[in-house]
Amino acid sequence: MGERCGWCGTDPLYVAYHDEEWGVPERDSRALYEKLVLDGFQAGLSWYTILRKRENFRAAFAGFDPELLAGWGEPDVVRLLGDAGIVRHRGKIEAAIGNAQAWQRIEAGHPGGFSAFVWGAVDGRAVQRGPIDLSGVPATDPRTDALAKQLKKAGFRFCGPTIVYAFAQAVGLFNDHVLGCPAQARCAALA
Repeated sequence: MGERCGWCGTDPLYVAYHDEEWGVPERDSRALYEKLVLDGFQAGLSWYTILRKRENFRAAFAGFDPELLAGWGEPDVVRLLGDAGIVRHRGKIEAAIGNAQAWQRIEAGHPGGFSAFVWGAVDGRAVQRGPIDLSGVPATDPRTDALAKQLKKAGFRFCGPTIVYAFAQAVGLFNDHVLGCPAQARCAALA
């Protein structure tokens, strides 16, 4: 058995995220919304910061139920700005609410909903890269660059090319686990 991808280090929380979640194909529309919002909150921070606060985010954002969040307004923004358990950034909080509204429009108007919209970037099938080492993992991809533009056009915020590529890796559109990593073959089998 090979070694894990080096980016996850040895912290048990990060190792569990790497082993159990990162790169596993996710097709649930609500879960995809949650991950995209969390990746937006991560902008300018480390993913580990968000991962440590993820349960607080889930509690503060009502389980990331986009149907509920789409109706939130200024009182909710103010409440969230006072929540020390999350990243308190007005623009990102407002984006999460606006993104829920954009999610609703796509979920209702796109055949197959938000999941099909996202997975359409890779024609519905995970891209198996399996780089030899981390230097072979790109920061963006033309397919996710196009998805970022589609998301912005649909009304999403905090979803630029780098964020959308990181999101796509995390939810399994791209299997960028390095060759030999035990999770690489597992994710490939789930694709």
